[in-house]
Amino acid sequence: MYKRIRDLREDRDLNQTQVARMLEMSQTGYSKYETGENDIPTIVLIKLADFYNTSIDYLLGQTDSPTRYPKKHNS
Repeated sequence: MYKRIRDLREDRDLNQTQVARMLEMSQTGYSKYETGENDIPTIVLIKLADFYNTSIDYLLGQTDSPTRYPKKHNS
């Protein structure tokens, strides 16, 4: 998972500070997610999946397809 979030960031030519700013956190805190030093909270996984337009399953390594599933709408 940690390598995937780093790869997604690098593929978009972003630095850790830019992603951390989007997540409203420090660069140091975000860096610990990429290295695996800190677990990534669910809310952060959701924000990252939305930001990179991918699925949480992809971030977690449950699928190799970065394609996002359509969002379900509550009726």
